[in-house]
Amino acid sequence: MAERSTAAVDVADSGGEEPLTAEAGKATADGAGTKQKVGKGTEAAVTDDTGTAAEANPLELHSGHKLARRYRLEECVTRLDGFSSWRAVDEKLRRAVGVHVVPADHPRARSVLAAARSAALLGDPRFVQVLDAVEENDLVYVVHEWLPDATELTAVLAAGPLEPHDAYQLVSQVSQAMAAAHREGLAHLRLNPGSVLRTESGQYRIRGLAVMAALRGISVDHPQRTDTEAIGALLYAALTQRWPYEADAYGLSGLPKGVGLIAPDQVRAGVHRGLSELAMRALVNDGATASRQDQPCTTPEELAKAVAAMPRIRPPEPAFTPSPAYQRTTYQQGMYGQQPNRGGTAHPARPAAPMPPPPPLQSRTGKVLKWTVSALLIAALGLGSWQLADTLLKEENKSSPGKSTGEKDDGKSLKPAGKPLSIEGATEFSPLDAPFAPDKVDSAVDGDTGTAWVTKLFYNYPNFGNLPGRKQGSGIIVDLGSAKSVSSLDIDFYSAGQKVEVLAADPSASDPTSLSAFSKRLTDLKSVGKKLSTVLDKPVRTRYVLVHITELPASTPDRYRGGISEIKVKG
Repeated sequence: MAERSTAAVDVADSGGEEPLTAEAGKATADGAGTKQKVGKGTEAAVTDDTGTAAEANPLELHSGHKLARRYRLEECVTRLDGFSSWRAVDEKLRRAVGVHVVPADHPRARSVLAAARSAALLGDPRFVQVLDAVEENDLVYVVHEWLPDATELTAVLAAGPLEPHDAYQLVSQVSQAMAAAHREGLAHLRLNPGSVLRTESGQYRIRGLAVMAALRGISVDHPQRTDTEAIGALLYAALTQRWPYEADAYGLSGLPKGVGLIAPDQVRAGVHRGLSELAMRALVNDGATASRQDQPCTTPEELAKAVAAMPRIRPPEPAFTPSPAYQRTTYQQGMYGQQPNRGGTAHPARPAAPMPPPPPLQSRTGKVLKWTVSALLIAALGLGSWQLADTLLKEENKSSPGKSTGEKDDGKSLKPAGKPLSIEGATEFSPLDAPFAPDKVDSAVDGDTGTAWVTKLFYNYPNFGNLPGRKQGSGIIVDLGSAKSVSSLDIDFYSAGQKVEVLAADPSASDPTSLSAFSKRLTDLKSVGKKLSTVLDKPVRTRYVLVHITELPASTPDRYRGGISEIKVKG
């Protein structure tokens, strides 16, 4: 199973034992029916459902089995305690996915389904995303991303401890991600080196948010404290290549028995002092270290703020390999063709005299040649200047037969084109479904490009997820208060790459909400950058202007989001 270490499926690891092999006819428990130690000194209370879970029959699934006539199971990577995890193929979108499968009558099936649906609503790209959560044909299955190009932190640490910059990025990204999850009421409770992946770009992704704890029936009294200690353990392992508890786990050696928790900079030489203290503040030790008495970090939010308060750790400078020294040849050193010393005694080589530059053209022919070239250059410059001046005069005569272009017939200068029109109100265009953020629409007309109306995050398709309720797109309708002549538009967008058109309603329209009500086209439908500025060929009289978005740009692969920062209308 070459892809197991990079899959977006949590292998069966309780306390760091070896991953279980996926045998079709064998189900192995990983400690879900016993009290599981989440971390040293935590108040973890694991539900004990041995009686029911152990009696759950293994699922009769096999490679090639299809779920929802769409997800084809390829390889079982975990089978234990009544549920199984698979590498599968989404035949509709032709991509690899991971699938957790649980019998519908399993005692944890309801909690797994609820946890998966809650995690899917988070939509944070720092987590491995839940793509589907369904109960069908006596089965509950959870479909999520599969990241074949990412590497488990377990495999990364097997090669050695991380550099300070990499360890800083690890604790910074993971603590910020978990702080965002806890703000939405979601906890992980199974954070370990097997649940953190590092992509080729150096970004860290967390898999199994809420779902893995639900699969194993884990619950604790203080979830934020548990996840914070787990992040501290990850940082400790990244700095020392040791697990901060006595038992060996995740391929890492534990600490010596009977000595307690030792600061990372005392375990391994050269550990960054600030990161060492941060790891100790996150672990259960009352926040005390040998040199500081900072308060402990008891939540991911506190830990993220502590990381942000540290001086930024820069990446190491790339190694510079000097080019080999330039070696002069024998000919350049003046030795070529020299006669050997007849007396038999070698004389030291004398340094060669530098070669003089070739003499300038001093003969009569050379002087004539120089003057000829100079005369030709002067003639060419004069001819080119005369032709350029003649062309400019002809163009001026064509454009100004009797008066300058900057004046009217009466000699008065033209007024500047257009002035800003006041916007009396703005509403979100959402004719077929509920609005995304009606309370944020004013951010697009408040004169501040730093604020914006932003859409939700949509998956797989740029046309608002290809959802029926969004087939007419979205956008913002601005109300000018009364019918006015519109001559130009300046629109700032939340992100580049949106497909946009600007439409106008009939001057007599009253509070239009449907797409057909905007019958006048001000711009063509096209992909735009961060800013769209257009001057109309002739003013259009209207009261309502629609900035219509039909497709969104990709914020991450297969995830699409857009929005509008500022709308200005001139007349």
